[in-house]
Amino acid sequence: MREFKVLSLFNGISCGRLALERAGINVERYVSYEIDQYANQIAKKNYPNDEYLGDVSDADFTQYKGFDLVIGGSPCTHWSIAKNGRETTPEGIGFELFSHFVRAVKESECKYFLYENNFSIHKNIKAAITEALGVEPIMINSSLVSAQNRKRMYWTNIPGVEQPKDLKIKLQDILEDGSTLRDKSKTIRVGGRKSGFGNKHEWDMPNKDRRYSVIEIERLQTLPDNYTDVKSVSENQRHKCIGNGWTIDVIAHILKNIPEYAKNAENCEMIEFPSKIDESENMAS
Repeated sequence: MREFKVLSLFNGISCGRLALERAGINVERYVSYEIDQYANQIAKKNYPNDEYLGDVSDADFTQYKGFDLVIGGSPCTHWSIAKNGRETTPEGIGFELFSHFVRAVKESECKYFLYENNFSIHKNIKAAITEALGVEPIMINSSLVSAQNRKRMYWTNIPGVEQPKDLKIKLQDILEDGSTLRDKSKTIRVGGRKSGFGNKHEWDMPNKDRRYSVIEIERLQTLPDNYTDVKSVSENQRHKCIGNGWTIDVIAHILKNIPEYAKNAENCEMIEFPSKIDESENMAS
């Protein structure tokens, strides 16, 4: 099976790299563009041999001609419903950032692409992204493969992408003490441990007895335990980086449809958490 060359924009903590691995896709070269120093430290800890570059606005993507895959999710800060006066038309900083992804797809002449953004962005923005990339999006809720309600839009030319099978993972399955008052977590926010776009309870346990641990936040995104554990990165920054990242098993589900690897998809396994209950019991609950 041939190895892929991958270009990752707004790379974050290399969630895409991990998803490729989990989907069973061999990587020959992985080039990352990311400006967040903490995210880069986490990514480099896990994938020290990948290539790490900076701002996408300074990039000449023609040097990646012939790459197999371009992935990325530009920051939704300016499009978020939590932002007063958010951008609702395809102008402004938000769309400018997205346009670098379009530029990367065209300049690299990649075979496949995958772009992600928030489900709540304005319909005008969604329509403009669809027009620019030439494909209709698919909405996938991370709740199908994790214990987190997280609706995201995915634009990709990878064929045959359908909804993931509902694994019926509940919040109690990923908590270190196994107890909770509800089945799913709210969407992980990016405001750090003590905030979530101004709502400090966004990070709290449902019963308000304690806050989510970093490991539990990692599990909500289907990251391995302690994936973000870097000595020089604070707990608050770890929360932020995780919230800015992808749900790994959703991305792996999409990527395993790449035709060159699709025939091996049945051999790909999603993460198993140490505290997850027996599958038969989970299905029966």
